[in-house]
Amino acid sequence: MGFAHQIESWSNSHNPKWLVVIRAALGLCLFIKGIQFIQNSVLLDQIFADPLLRHFEWLSTAIPIIHLLGGALIIAGLFTRFFCLIHIPILLGAVFLVNIQQGFFSGGTDFLFSLIILVLLCFFLVEGSGYFSLDRAFRPQENNLPEYI
Repeated sequence: MGFAHQIESWSNSHNPKWLVVIRAALGLCLFIKGIQFIQNSVLLDQIFADPLLRHFEWLSTAIPIIHLLGGALIIAGLFTRFFCLIHIPILLGAVFLVNIQQGFFSGGTDFLFSLIILVLLCFFLVEGSGYFSLDRAFRPQENNLPEYI
């Protein structure tokens, strides 16, 4: 049994049903942040104007799209682990690169918000989408297989 299968079986047996509320809140926060980035695209352009980040200027277009798509699918519980994995490097950059430039505890940073979202993304990367999700609805149930298989 592989490591991913062990995580999946542990997650299925230890997943409280109320975690769907936290997963939906996480997805909603990411979706709203994507909308904010689209409304204020100058903010991302300023971040990627730094000489160290100039090679990653294409991310100023990709990050809002990833936040919108990933947030919507995390809310629905579809491809949750995949989009958590995609969001973790983005949030690591937000926590360490962006907040270091602005100062960790200065008044204008989203350090605490970014850190909480990063911790929740790591949690749902391991935990998965949970009981009330489209992942579970689309997954073939082993109990429903015909006897001749």
